Amino acid sequence: MDNIEALLKEKGLTKTAFSDLLGIKKQNLNGLMKNPTLETIKKFASVLDVPMWQLFASPEEVAKETKGETCPYCGQPIAIRTTIEKV
Repeated sequence: MDNIEALLKEKGLTKTAFSDLLGIKKQNLNGLMKNPTLETIKKFASVLDVPMWQLFASPEEVAKETKGETCPYCGQPIAIRTTIEKV
């Protein structure tokens, strides 16, 4: 899960701050990052405020996926998020 470190850097978070947001000790974070469960991945994505797929995508895929349309009224980019929900 190398993308987590890139996301932390992008969001200005240290591993210590990230572990605090997750409610775990920093020492436990490395273990969770090496062998995460689905629930852990969901929690990582939630705390980082990104869709789960972004934890596994390359930076090029993320850039391609997040490059979207612009608002015809204000010209600002329109952010489209992809989430998977339980039905």
